[in-house]
Amino acid sequence: MTIHDIASTWVRAYAPAPAAAIRLVCLPHAGGSASFWLPVAKALSPQVDVVAIQYPGRQDRRHEPCVDNLPELALRVHEVLGELDDRPTALLGHSMGATVAFEVARLMEARRPAAHLFVSGRRAPSAKRNETVHQRDDDGLLAEVRALAGTDSRLLQDEEIMRMALPAVRNDYRAAETYEWTPGEPLSCPVTALVGDDDPKAHVPEVEAWARHTTGPFALEVLPGGHFFLVDQSARMLDVIRTALAQS
Repeated sequence: MTIHDIASTWVRAYAPAPAAAIRLVCLPHAGGSASFWLPVAKALSPQVDVVAIQYPGRQDRRHEPCVDNLPELALRVHEVLGELDDRPTALLGHSMGATVAFEVARLMEARRPAAHLFVSGRRAPSAKRNETVHQRDDDGLLAEVRALAGTDSRLLQDEEIMRMALPAVRNDYRAAETYEWTPGEPLSCPVTALVGDDDPKAHVPEVEAWARHTTGPFALEVLPGGHFFLVDQSARMLDVIRTALAQS
């Protein structure tokens, strides 16, 4: 089965690179969609075959039920990636997507470990916080999204579109905030953690704790910015990814 066979459901290939030696699978943040990673796909092609995961319940999958359990979501992603095992696979996730990527990487250990795990804007699984944003009313949830500036600024100004997206946003916040890390064997793959130096959702010491979750090489990259530092610091982030994948 090829990417094209399953592109209508889970996988989006915005800049296919069939000759690339490595594939990078990108997982979106809470409320996010696969298209968030389009600039990354275009920037890394053709050296890296970048694909993005489209979660149920958003954009063209908006009529499908959301998944509010991160290990279950990771299991579904892992099943899809099992059909795309033609080359080494690295994982990149931002915020909630980083936790999903970590759980996918755990599942990959049994067969073909991830070539690299990039975790962005997310504290380590062992760095627990008690958060209840998903329990707020709609206005409170919208205020959180706007404070983090996690959606295109034009969409943030469109009240109707934002409220249409709220079910998926609330679902994802619930999934991320109720996630419980189950201790187990650490990963064997290299892990690179990226974080903004002013990120209220992931403080640097919490992100540095990712080192405990792998026996492989670990690198921490602290860049200027808040929770969505990777938008403003995209050039630096891409350099980190290129360098790391070249060594994988």
